[in-house]
Amino acid sequence: MTSRLEQQLAFILEIDKLKAVLRQSLISDGSRRENSAEHSWQIALMALLLAEHADETVDAARAATMLLIHDIVEIDAGDAFLYDEAAQAAKATLEQAAAKRIFGLLPEEQAARFTKLWEEFETGDTADARYARAMDRLMPMMLNVATDGRAWRAHGVSADKVLARNAVIAEGSQALWDYAQNMIEGAVSRGVIPATTSRS
Repeated sequence: MTSRLEQQLAFILEIDKLKAVLRQSLISDGSRRENSAEHSWQIALMALLLAEHADETVDAARAATMLLIHDIVEIDAGDAFLYDEAAQAAKATLEQAAAKRIFGLLPEEQAARFTKLWEEFETGDTADARYARAMDRLMPMMLNVATDGRAWRAHGVSADKVLARNAVIAEGSQALWDYAQNMIEGAVSRGVIPATTSRS
């Protein structure tokens, strides 16, 4: 019979695979694409730092925990690019199966806790989840602006699409949403990203 410790360490080894899941965003110096483990670490730290800007009272440590586990499912499901409609449509089914398998490596009560936190993040029904989701959306925007919109331009993404897909930030923090909108306005004015998708 597998011991509790063996189950926990098997999970830890399995999540090492998240380091190999590449995202579309480049790291801030533009030298390479970031991976999902790096993304999760960075936004978890953001959640600890920026809680004073949340619109509701939040447990920053709990939000950070959600952010550390929310993309673990990408080990099986891959990273669904936010602006790829087909990938977004298939995302829920793939990620549910991944959550069941990967969290299922853990002892039963830990698996249940992680699954519940993951589901809470996905639905965004609590203050902690709304705040965590704001972190998850703001960081890629910051990286795209820092790298002169290279990932956006590679996929034909315009400012109106960025704002539409990231308006969820306002549900967690109006201050951060105001910042994000100003950042995109500045990016448009500098020619980093077009205001709208050009029609041919």
